[in-house]
Amino acid sequence: MLDRIDTKLLELLQRDGPRSTAELGEAVGLSPSACHRRIRALEAEGYITGYTARLNPERIGLGLDVFVDISLTSQSEEALTAFESAVKSFDEILECQLLSGASDYRLRVAARNVADFDRLHRHCLSRLPGVAAMHSAFALRTIKAFEGYPITHDDRR
Repeated sequence: MLDRIDTKLLELLQRDGPRSTAELGEAVGLSPSACHRRIRALEAEGYITGYTARLNPERIGLGLDVFVDISLTSQSEEALTAFESAVKSFDEILECQLLSGASDYRLRVAARNVADFDRLHRHCLSRLPGVAAMHSAFALRTIKAFEGYPITHDDRR
């Protein structure tokens, strides 16, 4: 169970990126060494699974986000496994979620522009195994980008 200090550390690490343990410790009222131990414990317990930098997609030439809903011809274990394995082999597929509802999967795909997405559609998406139908939607503008999960802590502690 997370206490207030752990919760604050997770919020800071998630939203503000890399900071020294001295800065983090000061923000939560711990010495740098105590803060370092807390962070290592959060990593060891699986609360923190890694560290990454958030890139500006337009600056790296990937200004088009496309969401693709996929329906498969079969929902057998073999069909799901084959599809999921194939999805993992394409770097342009940023995310893939198994869904409940009308579609089986939702993909988030990065492309340079519409012509590049057409290339990805023809040479990547259309070759995924077991696809019965695809429906694509282009993101026109990001209103709120993912900046981390909301973190709560149990006040009963």
